[in-house]
Amino acid sequence: MDLRAALDEAMDLAVVPSFTKVGYDVRRRLYGWGQPVQRPLDGRRVVLTGATSGLGLAAARTLARAGAELALVARDRAKGRRVLADLGERAELVIGDLGDLDAVRAMGERLAAGGRVDVLVHNASALLDRRRRSPQGHELTFASMVLGPHLLTRLLVPAMERAPDAPGGPARVIWVASGGMYLQRLRLDDLMMEREPYRGTIAYARAKRAQVLLAQAWAERLAERGVVVHATHPGWADTPGVAASLPNFRRILGPLLRSPEQGADTIVWLASADEPARTTGLFWHDRRPRPIDRLPWTRASAAEREELWRRCEVLVGDG
Repeated sequence: MDLRAALDEAMDLAVVPSFTKVGYDVRRRLYGWGQPVQRPLDGRRVVLTGATSGLGLAAARTLARAGAELALVARDRAKGRRVLADLGERAELVIGDLGDLDAVRAMGERLAAGGRVDVLVHNASALLDRRRRSPQGHELTFASMVLGPHLLTRLLVPAMERAPDAPGGPARVIWVASGGMYLQRLRLDDLMMEREPYRGTIAYARAKRAQVLLAQAWAERLAERGVVVHATHPGWADTPGVAASLPNFRRILGPLLRSPEQGADTIVWLASADEPARTTGLFWHDRRPRPIDRLPWTRASAAEREELWRRCEVLVGDG
């Protein structure tokens, strides 16, 4: 291991310097990063969820400046229209709630009818203060962050599928997870937190763990179909979601939190750079692959990952 990699790994193990803007700034200098988009994206169609604020909005702006054609999935029509006005003619708005599987099916149909999808970014998330239910009766955090994205991916595979050596390279699916998933394991015995008192932060972290495992399962299934799949965590960024859901966390770490643009850097890089197009099924932070487990008791077996896939398939139905 060279000196740069050793310093990088030391920061990652220490967590706080890695996840804050300190880690971003050190790595940017350490590796001599350029801009996250390293070539024009003209003609590349990107579907991006959660694009009306925070990381999603920062990613949308960067991708639009690079020439990408954006399809923005949002729940709030007014916020979505404001973002469209900001981004200009290269963006379209698709309204729907990822926690509602019927709405996801309608969104998937509309997005597929719009033509080829080059990049699908699962960025939308929400940390809830109490247990809520989706229209189908599922716990809403799991429904909106796991089941909805899983179904949307399935519906858009035909629009993403292509020869592995097609012009522009493989299509990409990017799951935006969270470093909080390092503290939680997959709970197949209680996927939707029904057997214990509801805690929004725990439900959120478990859903993020499930996202990373599903990304691996999708990577295996799409490897021969011209689609690569990755997950990433953005570190700790100062976003409206953090301000609303974790005010004490924001108050304590405020000066150290990343900007939304810094948090979105690896999302945009995964959507555009050459290196992630040559691999699949990895978990990234600050443009480098990272372990998905830091604690032995969080590790999921291949059989458990496949069982998660099977249950998600059952829960979303036949589409």
